[in-house]
Formats: sequence, structure tokens, C-alpha cells
Amino acid sequence: MYRFLLTPRWLGYLALALVAAAVMVLLGNWQLDRYRARTAVNEQIDAGARMTPVPVADALAAPTGGRGTAGPAPAESVNWTKVTATGRYDTDNLVLVRGRTVDNSVGFEVLTPLVLADGSAVLVDRGWIPPAPGGAIAQPTVPDTPGGEVTVVGRVHPSERGGAVDRRDGRLETRRIDVSRLARELPYGVRGAYVLLDEQTPAADPTFKAVPIGHTNNWQNFGYVIQWWIFAGMTLIGYGWAARREARGRAGLDQPGPPVDRAAEPAPHAPA
Repeated sequence: MYRFLLTPRWLGYLALALVAAAVMVLLGNWQLDRYRARTAVNEQIDAGARMTPVPVADALAAPTGGRGTAGPAPAESVNWTKVTATGRYDTDNLVLVRGRTVDNSVGFEVLTPLVLADGSAVLVDRGWIPPAPGGAIAQPTVPDTPGGEVTVVGRVHPSERGGAVDRRDGRLETRRIDVSRLARELPYGVRGAYVLLDEQTPAADPTFKAVPIGHTNNWQNFGYVIQWWIFAGMTLIGYGWAARREARGRAGLDQPGPPVDRAAEPAPHAPA
């Protein structure tokens, strides 16, 4: 009944179905790997929020190349670690990071180098402020920076990539926090990641809004896993359904009809 499956045409259909299903399974596995990786990042973010702060020197190595250079980027396991650092803010080299969104509003994040006792600096993202009236890129009025010794507590944020660094009205501006590029504009070495501020002593100005650390959307990837695996199963089921339909059609064509009683048929009329 199913011998037709060994014909070249149906063997071709089978090969196509198997290849398509295999590709879909692999795509599902790829999305599963992404789900696991994103889940690990979310767990790391949550763990960083709960942990006791460690000295920044334990998380971020000091730069060894002198002024204008950045230290090595930390291992991924160090990202989102809560750290503490004490030093003095360098207000002359404050950096405005434009085009940043918090609570659905576009404004600036204020990045200020904190110069440590060893002469190196760590870039501290002190928070978000709105632009000045006139548009989303109008330079804001930055609240006063504390003078003297400052202690900060925050979480290690990996360096971003890209984004030109320029000066506008005497202030450094950028679109992306690329630590290595920003280091070239500074008169000292910089640690290889920046710190997203949680707490500060003396207290930070209330004008700043804390920059939230967003969790990755890992469940979207899990949904794609299910989707691809369902498609793979449907492909094989579709092949089986088509084969069964073909077999039933062939059985109907080959089955003999009921016997005909010739004696019961009327005799043909003779031609006039």
C-alpha cells in the first residue's frame, strides 16, 4: 500500500521534509542557547543588586598604559558587580551622554570621572537629567558636582561600542559610553568599564534620576524555541498526512467494483 514512498518523487519529499525539520530544530536550539544566556545575565543583574559592595580595584584592573588609555575590559562574570570607590570628581572633564531614555523621556546621562588615590579614574554614571528647553539635544543645566572626597556605590556596566566623542560648548559629548574612546580625551588612565551609580556620599542631587538596569527579554527567546520545534513537528506530520492521503487515493483506484449481472441487462434492440 505504501510502496509508492520508495519512488524518487516521494523520496525527494521525505528528504526535503527531514532537512526542513532539522533546520527548524537547530534554530530552536540556537534560540534555547540565547534564552539560557539571557537568563544568566538576568540572574547576574539580580545577584549584583543583592550583594555587598567590593572595592572597585577588585573588579576593575588599573590601566597600565598611562594617560589617555583604558584598562582591560572585565570578564563577563564581573558585569553588574556592586562596587565601591572613593576619590574626587573631575568636573573639568564631565561627559554628557545624549539621546538617553528614562521613563520614556529623552535626555542626558551625566558621566563624571572619579579620580582615585592611585591617579587612575573610573567613569561614574551619576544619573539622567532632562535637556534644556529647546529640544532633546539642548545641553542641560548640570547640578553641582560635590567637591572634595566622594564615595560612590554602584554596579559595573560594560563599556559600550561606537559613538564619536566631541566637545560642544566646552563639554565632552557622546552618544555611546565607549570607555576606550573617552579615555583618549582624559589626562589619566581609566578603568575598563564604567560604574552605574546607586548611592553616593555626600548624597547625589535629587535632580538626577537613577538609570535603571533593564533585564533582557529571555522569555521571547523561549517562545521562539517552542515555535521552531512546533514547526519542525508540523513539517513531519504534514509529510505523513500527505503520504496517507496518497495511499488512500491509490487504494480507491485499485479496488475492484461490484460484479455486474449481465443476464439482468435488457437485450439490445435490433435496428429498424
